Amino acid sequence: MTRIRLEYVHEYLDRHRKPRRYFRRPGFKRIALPGVPGSEEFMTAYQLALAGQPPRVEIGAGRTKPGTVNAAIVGYYSSLGFRSLAPGTQKMRRAILERFREKHGDKRVALLPREFIVRTLGKKKPFAARNWLKTLRGFMEFVVAENFRVDDPTQGIKLPRARAGGFHTWTEAEIAQFEERHPIGTRARLALTLLLYTAQARVDVVAIGPQHIRGGEIVLPRQKTGRGRQIPLHPELRKVLDATPGKHLTYLVTETGKPFTAAGFGNWFRDRCDEASLSHCSAHGLRKAACRRLAEAGCTAHQIAAISGHLTLREVERYTKAVDQAQLARQAFAIEQRRTDVG
Repeated sequence: MTRIRLEYVHEYLDRHRKPRRYFRRPGFKRIALPGVPGSEEFMTAYQLALAGQPPRVEIGAGRTKPGTVNAAIVGYYSSLGFRSLAPGTQKMRRAILERFREKHGDKRVALLPREFIVRTLGKKKPFAARNWLKTLRGFMEFVVAENFRVDDPTQGIKLPRARAGGFHTWTEAEIAQFEERHPIGTRARLALTLLLYTAQARVDVVAIGPQHIRGGEIVLPRQKTGRGRQIPLHPELRKVLDATPGKHLTYLVTETGKPFTAAGFGNWFRDRCDEASLSHCSAHGLRKAACRRLAEAGCTAHQIAAISGHLTLREVERYTKAVDQAQLARQAFAIEQRRTDVG
């Protein structure tokens, strides 16, 4: 048998006479390589080491059986396709896949029928089902590319369109009610103003700090996409920032002075809404209110998306269409009123 020779790979026998292999390149830290040379596990780790990225040891990787869902998911986590996703997307998809392999990890990935995927998605709520389908579709693309199976069971699956609406969009009266309960100078008022005058998701709002204010603009990358974004600093936001004491790298911090997580901030802000007797309102609803305001000011869907960072126009077009409908309705009544007056 021809012995595989790989550059920078060294092998030795440990005290138990078990072969150990590691990657050692001059000027770089030594990296242990799992598996046997030529195996998928070993070659994946070797390619990562060549690229200067140490292999990540996944929980349960040493107990996986080749060909199972569990083994395929472990391999997917190390793939370029998964590692190229934005951190927030990785976290969401990892959570879904961990739940999937908790129930089905011992199943043969090559034998999962399309009907099984359909039944799995059918047990989810509409928006959750769409996230699951996106996650499983990305996973199955890896499975097919690695020849674990010849077909993609997620192809051709279409889900019913999720009902539009979701989080409640704040009204002007509700914004005023919150502002009355939480005056300028409080963290709650700062949070509302950041959400309302940046139109950003909460995961991005909690990351904003003084270092992101440059020349009258807020400059920061979106956590979900990694794309840079420049947002004009609204005078009202500038006024609230100047009036709110702070000495941290992020404007919004916990009681102990630590940065919020997106989930932690959402829970904290909901409590502030409860204090203002607005238990039906949420942080995400303020992002929708910001888009509504922009639409009412005459902004196009493209202009709104340039601020909010939405990747598609489908969501923001809902606001412009609603404003157009309201304007057309008022115009129609005005025309009818003029005809009545003339008559």
